[in-house]
Amino acid sequence: MSVKVDSALDRLISVLPLKAKQDSCGEEIKELHRKVLRSFVEKGRILTKSEMAQHVVNIDEAMKILKSNDMMVFSCSGDPIGAYPFTMEDREHKVMVNGNIVNAMCALDALAVSPMFGFDTEISSKCRATGAPINIRQAGMTIQNTDEAGDIHFGIIWGAANACSCCANSLCMEMMFLKDRQTAESWLDEDKNNKETFTLHEAIDFAARFFVPLMA
Repeated sequence: MSVKVDSALDRLISVLPLKAKQDSCGEEIKELHRKVLRSFVEKGRILTKSEMAQHVVNIDEAMKILKSNDMMVFSCSGDPIGAYPFTMEDREHKVMVNGNIVNAMCALDALAVSPMFGFDTEISSKCRATGAPINIRQAGMTIQNTDEAGDIHFGIIWGAANACSCCANSLCMEMMFLKDRQTAESWLDEDKNNKETFTLHEAIDFAARFFVPLMA
């Protein structure tokens, strides 16, 4: 564990205290949240409102709690469309897991899927700075294609966090892959006050420590 990752983890938790929010819910809501997360891996999609309703006494109250805690994202019509680290929206970060292809909300979220659920994953994305394709094969905390992916970096623009918007539509949009160290350094130099970069190994550690506790 690095001091850099420790600091970044604390900073992200201050923006999105996801585990604390989950722990503040009753056991029924906590288990529903976990079922929603597992559905992306098991079914390749989020549970529908009617499917969610099978697991709680009052689905409207449950959805209200999940939304107010920013644990799930809902459409304007009230349909569930996302739960960190997943979304039904089309994003640049695709994750193949358990025979399904799902969208991750951001690059960090994509790296969390394998350690969260214990499945090997293949992440397909692009470098935000250059548009170069990104491919990462992951088994838990391990990068399986180090020759191809070993120099990939993760970048975040902390200044994108917005208290008036859910994290999925603010900070998540500015968490990205960068194809190599040189690209990451050039990207960082543009705004060192608001940007931060991590090696791929650091980013996997960061992602796992943030997300894995949700399934405990």
